[in-house]
Amino acid sequence: MKDTVDDFFHYLQIERGLSINTLQSYRRDIKQYCSFLETDCQITDWKQVDRSHILKYLYNLKDHDRSQATIARALSSIRLFHQFLVREYQFVTDASLHIESPKKARTLPKVLSTKEIDTLLMISTTDPLTTRNKAMLEMLYATGLRVSELTHLKVTDLHLMMGFVRCLGKGGKERIVPLGDIAKDAIEIYLTDSRNQLVKNKSTEQLFVNHHGNALSRQGFWKILKGIARDVGIKKEITPHTLRHSFATHLLENGADLRSVQEMLGHADISTTQIYTHVSKARLKDVYTSYHPRA
Repeated sequence: MKDTVDDFFHYLQIERGLSINTLQSYRRDIKQYCSFLETDCQITDWKQVDRSHILKYLYNLKDHDRSQATIARALSSIRLFHQFLVREYQFVTDASLHIESPKKARTLPKVLSTKEIDTLLMISTTDPLTTRNKAMLEMLYATGLRVSELTHLKVTDLHLMMGFVRCLGKGGKERIVPLGDIAKDAIEIYLTDSRNQLVKNKSTEQLFVNHHGNALSRQGFWKILKGIARDVGIKKEITPHTLRHSFATHLLENGADLRSVQEMLGHADISTTQIYTHVSKARLKDVYTSYHPRA
């Protein structure tokens, strides 16, 4: 069974071209599924698996208080794996067919207000690291990039004269995102005054580097963001994705069309982008409730 799972991961990486983070999610889901089948169901061959085994696994996740979103994601991974078995190993039936996904509770993404964004970006650039931090946060809010896209940027991906940045999103899909003047200025200052001091004599293509001159990691950026938010007094739970959510919400609030926001975010399906229209409506209701005398 292990060899088949290894073939599946190879297929995802080579043929589907999935990102490292997406691969890790699939790897975690399928390994847990495989372990359950072997331990709890005494399955020794994938041809023994039927619909009842998958349902038993999903109920096991529920019994262990896994969220509906986690269970739905696990089922999505299992479906893709069993489709792979049918296509690549000529299995007669797909054991995952006709199993309904649990309905995920629709939770609105948390965003920062424009005032909170201004507070977060009011960074004193006194040394190479704070200058770098200012450039990273300005770029993240200006472009809505995912943190993994930000940390993988190369200097050659910048086109400051033209006012855009090129990035590779999920599945290796390339997209071009505009850069505002404030973000451009912050990045130019970082490139001119700070990056060489951090890189020192090393040869690296990465745009944003750590204090050792190596590529900055996602975890490293997360720690930086949390530290800045704490220092400026933002009490909300904040993640790198909060800036992406704020980018999209503020664009729509100020009249941007949904298709343009979808393209800038790199969403394959516009329904994913539509969540931000609900955020905008919720925020309008909050404003109305707070300020209307008869609300």
